[in-house]
Amino acid sequence: MAEFLDETKLTKKPKTLAAYSTAVAYFSESCSKLCLEDIDRKDLLKYAAFLRNEKAQSPRSTYNKFEVVMTFLKAHGIRGLIGKDDWPRFTEEEPEIYEQEELDKLFSVCSVEERLWFEFFLMTGMREQEVMHAYWSDVSFPHVNVRVTHKPDRGWTPKAYKEREIPIPAKLVAGLKAWKSKTKRTCPLVFLTVGCNPKLDFLDCLKVVAERAKLKKENFWLHKFRATFATWSLWACVDLRTVQHWLGHSDIESTMRYLKPSRSQQTRAKVNEIFG
Repeated sequence: MAEFLDETKLTKKPKTLAAYSTAVAYFSESCSKLCLEDIDRKDLLKYAAFLRNEKAQSPRSTYNKFEVVMTFLKAHGIRGLIGKDDWPRFTEEEPEIYEQEELDKLFSVCSVEERLWFEFFLMTGMREQEVMHAYWSDVSFPHVNVRVTHKPDRGWTPKAYKEREIPIPAKLVAGLKAWKSKTKRTCPLVFLTVGCNPKLDFLDCLKVVAERAKLKKENFWLHKFRATFATWSLWACVDLRTVQHWLGHSDIESTMRYLKPSRSQQTRAKVNEIFG
């Protein structure tokens, strides 16, 4: 296990290493065997039950940790211990998106700076870490786009090590230009804190603004902006491959999760026309 985690440290990001470390530590708790060749199907079934019952893991977390242990075993040439029906199951939940009314209320109580933060999340579909590490050099006003790029000076790389380019609307361009004129040119970060460090509290700030707008703060989180960006783009008939690229997904299935039925007035009008 130690060797497996050492290799993970060399090839994966710290967040992934932490997740792998927890998964194999839990497996070590549930299985008292010391030799890999002694592990059998029953040990894996006990591990899944251990995660659910002893560690109170959600179905999705149970699946993820189980998958890590299977990766660990596979790395040591151990395969075929379980069948497909032995894997933990979880329900793939439909991604939640913001309603326009919610966003209108949220933005109505934002300061200029707060509005720019959350419009940037909404209008780029970028992940939290990507927004935190966005540089002014990533923003192209002439080409009206923003790039997600590797930041070797901060030891940060995009997910799956893939850089990408995302077009941005004129509204966001105007907001970024105004913000750039107010910030210190010596720091490359778009959103910075004291000492030219990335802003780490976007989620806390979002919750505060939601409360200020008299909205339920538990209904507001950062990834929901990304889901809204993806869904709205697909509703606007942007093709799947393009949205996949904008989101930085490795596979098309991840993007297809955002193919939610449209609830627009035009859609409702068509329903009324069909059954009117």
